[in-house]
Amino acid sequence: MKITLHSMKGSLCLVMALHLLSGLPVWGQVRTKIPHIVFLISGDPLNYNAEITIPPFADSLQKSGLFKTTVLKGHGKHESYRFEGLEVIEKADVLVIFFRRVALSHQQMDQIKSYIQSGRSVVGIRSADHGFSVRGKLAAEGYEGWWGFVPDILGHEYKGHDSDDLGTVITLSPSNTGHPVLREISVTKKWKSQGGTYRVNPLIDPKSVVLLEGSNSNTKEPAAWIRINDYGGKVFYTSLGYPTDFAEPRFRLLLTNAFKWAGN
Repeated sequence: MKITLHSMKGSLCLVMALHLLSGLPVWGQVRTKIPHIVFLISGDPLNYNAEITIPPFADSLQKSGLFKTTVLKGHGKHESYRFEGLEVIEKADVLVIFFRRVALSHQQMDQIKSYIQSGRSVVGIRSADHGFSVRGKLAAEGYEGWWGFVPDILGHEYKGHDSDDLGTVITLSPSNTGHPVLREISVTKKWKSQGGTYRVNPLIDPKSVVLLEGSNSNTKEPAAWIRINDYGGKVFYTSLGYPTDFAEPRFRLLLTNAFKWAGN
């Protein structure tokens, strides 16, 4: 068989495309910059203690040498919320949303939308699926919610959650156990979250790749998935994130793998 330069280039392009879809690094690829992850969290008492769990977790990620991390804790009322220093997301590679039902100023909402529209990665943890879903009338002029964030970016609809008393048993999605985000994660030993199961079925985006499933005695739901949004950006969402989940090594590994995938 005669191998031409054209055919070699075509084969190389195919290999590179397959690697990008899988999340694996391309042969010979050298990372010149570690991914910068920016976490946006709140101190809302109903937000699963994100202000307690996220800072030490982010610190451990930075100490690993694999990531640079910044944590911004917002302040204010739900109807008029603000993140000081939000301009840092202009140079971020991964934006993490872990807060619930806040409205931001038009300027700050535009900053977040501009980040997403640039095609960069978004990670949502638990309450992110009602992150900008503000109820009632906005209290302050010049602030806005974003109900479209969940269906348009995360790819689903939040339909409430079951009682924490039921907990959530976590299993791997049988068809996607080989995905890089699930690397070295096993459920041979039972994995049960103390948090109630989030109801999200059916996912809006049929192309979403479900990685984890969560169940209780009443329902079985997707618990973690990835997708590509309309701007070409990678999206990872998990309904895990209950305070005690951060004591589970498999959950921490799940997030770490997701950040590697999203930041690649």
